[in-house]
Amino acid sequence: MDKREAMRLLQPYVDRARNFTGWSFPKDSWRRLGPPVPWNYELLVREAAQSANSVLDMRTGGGEFLAGISSSLPERAVATEEWPVNVPLAKRRLARVGIETVHCRSVQLPFKDQGFDLVINRHEELEPREVARVVGPRGKIITQQVGRDNWRELRTYFPDMTDFGDHRKRHAEGFEAEGLRITANLSHDYRVANGELGDFLHARRNTVDRPRLQLREGY
Repeated sequence: MDKREAMRLLQPYVDRARNFTGWSFPKDSWRRLGPPVPWNYELLVREAAQSANSVLDMRTGGGEFLAGISSSLPERAVATEEWPVNVPLAKRRLARVGIETVHCRSVQLPFKDQGFDLVINRHEELEPREVARVVGPRGKIITQQVGRDNWRELRTYFPDMTDFGDHRKRHAEGFEAEGLRITANLSHDYRVANGELGDFLHARRNTVDRPRLQLREGY
C-alpha cells in the first residue's frame, strides 16, 4: 500500500477527531495490557470533596466527569475550560447540576487568592504557583497527569511530537516552593493495544489515557 492510499483510508478517522468535543471517547477500540492503575482518581476526588466547602475543576472538557460526581461535591463548585468548542457544552451540562463554568486559561486563573478548598486537575496543564495561589490555607490539590515518556516507541516516527517535560519533578518542586506539602506522588505505566492504526489515530488525536497522579495538601 502506498502513502496516498494509506492516507485515504485514515481520512475518516481524522474527520471524526476534528469533530470531537468534551473529553470522552469510545474505548472499545483498544484494550489495556497489564495491571490497572493502582489508584482511583474519582474515588480520591470524592473523598477529598467530603471535607471541602468549595471545589475547582481545571479544564473540565465537556463537564462529563464533574457532572458524574456532582452529588459528592459541596454547594460551591466551579469548572474552567479553555477550548471554545467545549465551553458551551460544559456550560449546558454543568448548569443542570448547579455548577458554574468559566472560560479561561488554566495558567491564569481569574479567581481570588485562597478561594477554594480543593482543586482538581486531570490531564491539564498547570502552573504550581498559580494553583497554590487559589488554594486555601489547608486546601488540597489533586492532579493526574500524562507522563513524559508517553508513547516513546512512536517518537521515531513522530519526531515533532510535543515534549511537555517532566511533570512530576517540575510540579513537585513548584508546589514545595510555594509551601505545600506533598502527601503522595505516584506513577504507573501501562501498555495498550489498538485494533488498527485508524483507531489509534482517532484516540490519540483527542487525549491520552496513561495517567500519573500527584496528591498534595497545603499546611
